[in-house]
Amino acid sequence: MTIIVVDKGDSLWEIAAKNQVTPSRIIEVNGLESTGLIPGLALYIPDAVVANRRYIIRSMDTLSAIASRFGTNVSSIIKANSSIVASSLKVGTEIWIPSPYKNQLITLGFAFPTAGGVVFEALEENGKKLTYLAIVAYSFTREGYVYVDGDDRPLIAKCIQTGVTPLLMLRNFQNGDFDADLAGEVLTSSVSRRNLINSLLNFVKDKGYGGVSMDIEFIPPARRSDYVLLLEELKAELNELILHVNVHAKTADNPDNRIVGGHDYRGIGEAADLVAVMTIDYGYPTGPPEPISPLWWMVEVLRYALTNIPAYKLQAAFPMYGYDWVVPSLETKALSAQNAQNLAIATGTEISFETTAASPTYSYRREDANHVVWFEDIRSISAKYEMIDAYDLIGATYWQIGLAFPQNWAFMDQNIVIIK
Repeated sequence: MTIIVVDKGDSLWEIAAKNQVTPSRIIEVNGLESTGLIPGLALYIPDAVVANRRYIIRSMDTLSAIASRFGTNVSSIIKANSSIVASSLKVGTEIWIPSPYKNQLITLGFAFPTAGGVVFEALEENGKKLTYLAIVAYSFTREGYVYVDGDDRPLIAKCIQTGVTPLLMLRNFQNGDFDADLAGEVLTSSVSRRNLINSLLNFVKDKGYGGVSMDIEFIPPARRSDYVLLLEELKAELNELILHVNVHAKTADNPDNRIVGGHDYRGIGEAADLVAVMTIDYGYPTGPPEPISPLWWMVEVLRYALTNIPAYKLQAAFPMYGYDWVVPSLETKALSAQNAQNLAIATGTEISFETTAASPTYSYRREDANHVVWFEDIRSISAKYEMIDAYDLIGATYWQIGLAFPQNWAFMDQNIVIIK
């Protein structure tokens, strides 16, 4: 794996020649709209070399056991980690392991049926890199009856054609936003919970879904145990079909917090087959300009999650986008990762990389307004894959596949094996 960070004066042709690839290949892999480059732009150059695996020393580990697990030898591990002492391994130490084995992950993308052709194209190109696709089209009434907004059947058919298992994604979404009261009312009533389960099962059976992905947000804290009960009952009815649950990111339980208190990690982890922690939108629309998913924050969130949810059930959420804030109004526009990168090129703006957050950013001025952009690129996304490898998580989710991020898919092609 080769990542090139453009310096002032670098040209696409020089970079291509030095790395023995064609300029058109670099343009394709990185989603460039022209041959122009800017300082700080990160370019991904796929090659035949699999990236080293990141690993955290655990209790009772030995280098020989680690080498056996990763298909390598002790001398190669020592060579890759000059400071390591084989006879004195310290728990919690991060090391790099040269390994012929690629990381194996369960992946899940999100998509709206209303996105149309762009989602179908994404599935054609990248379906082999997805285990599941959660189709975002369902909500429910205050009596617990599930309903669909739009026609999801063509997208279900496309999933099956491309070898991706479709999941019905259920949200407490009303009037353009998540509705805490809606969730609270349904969870409070055993009758409404049963209505919800029955109508969900009817849709799953009728449409041929492979399971359900729950995204019930801002659950009133007083209803957290009722939500776990709902999930337990739903999973019992789904049997072998998948129950996937998305939960708010947090670094402590905070059971009374109105935003995150309704998600009981331990109870949800016991009920669900897979749990995705929404490690996205640390920097959020209309808030202060900040990284979308800073690596230091993701680590803190996932370390807490692992105290309640086993790693073999746990996924981290990866953003396929960035935000462009107008300062000081904080008016915010979402951009795909590719469009955020190409906006920097179009405005001739140098890209910086904040190392603690492992996130790219830049600022520019347009129409007498100052803008700040935080987004994702190959450096930030590869760091996230290394993190979930180090913590032995089962996989990642992607919000959302209709947003172009070719560097991510190219990295997966080279370094990840998808569990289907």
